[in-house]
Amino acid sequence: MLVAFNKPYGVLCQFTDRGVPPRPTLAGFGLPADVYPAGRLDFDSEGLLLLTDDGALAHRLTDPRHKQPKTYWVQVEGEPGEAQLAALRAGVALKDGPTRPARARLIQPPALWPRDPPVRFRKTVADSWLELELREGRNRQARRMTAAVGLPTLRLVRVSIGPWRLDGLAPGRWRRLDPAAAT
Repeated sequence: MLVAFNKPYGVLCQFTDRGVPPRPTLAGFGLPADVYPAGRLDFDSEGLLLLTDDGALAHRLTDPRHKQPKTYWVQVEGEPGEAQLAALRAGVALKDGPTRPARARLIQPPALWPRDPPVRFRKTVADSWLELELREGRNRQARRMTAAVGLPTLRLVRVSIGPWRLDGLAPGRWRRLDPAAAT
């Protein structure tokens, strides 16, 4: 079984939390029994999370050797210049080594659900939206890449993994997918 879930902001990508106080987890969304996340999405990120009960499929979805592209819409502080976009496209030097090249382009603000809490708005600082496609999955990679080129991330929404897309799935909702598309 393969499930697409639109993870809301402020939800952990696990079914339990031992923190005090406990934070919201996947357990609160009525997901099918025995599915587990194939990969992660940070607590402060939103969007597509795939869950499966098939270990081999989870491996194909998450192993960097399979290079499943992940597409993010990233709201950044500032207005990206061509040099910043070129740097993202070429790969960025991070503390844990250089990233692979990414697809990066400026996009119009996408039609998204409101975030709770809303992104901080500052009258004196412009913000912009980028579409970033990555083929590796380092911890907080998209955020670290945009910060490295001088564009701090304000909001991060994953819209696709490989052939699967959010396609209008509301936050906190899920749907079954065809796992055969992974091959």
